[in-house]
Amino acid sequence: MQLWTGLGNPGVQYALHRHNVGFMALDVIAEIHHFGPWQKKFRSLVAEGRIGSSRILLQKPQTFMNDSGDAVQQALRFFKLDETALTVFHDELDLAPMKVKVRIGGGLAGHNGLRSINAALGPDFRRVRIGIGHPGHKDKVTPHVLGNYAKSEMDALSDLLAAIAAEAPWLASGDDARFMSDVALRLQDD
Repeated sequence: MQLWTGLGNPGVQYALHRHNVGFMALDVIAEIHHFGPWQKKFRSLVAEGRIGSSRILLQKPQTFMNDSGDAVQQALRFFKLDETALTVFHDELDLAPMKVKVRIGGGLAGHNGLRSINAALGPDFRRVRIGIGHPGHKDKVTPHVLGNYAKSEMDALSDLLAAIAAEAPWLASGDDARFMSDVALRLQDD
């Protein structure tokens, strides 16, 4: 059993924020891989399914970003899993827009969702970092992160989310390098 948590804020007013790209990724994964319906559990919306031979619980905490760690901890505890079973999908300022990198552990880069999970579990969980790019000046960070994707970015965003979902079997099997490589190749073909 693996827990894949997407970070975002609940509510329609946040749906297209760059900060919610973790939620968006899970929505597309759930659709492409025919997961069950979203249900309320662990202060979250969760959907169960399989990717390859792996049983996966998708989780979208409904706690707001700053308290994501509690929702994640509840789900892990319920299934008797530790942080090695956790993959967190989140927006990453320090990565070019529409780029994806995977790593275990690392810094928090001011991300409140990661900070909350780190406080609950420690830093050693897998992260799927989805690039949103840096706006250039620190005064512009908050409106950038909490702003909607621009209309001009929507096609690229759709392609990115589709690539993440299509290559998710590599993540499920633990081949992070192949996942990153194949996502990048798919995006080059567009």
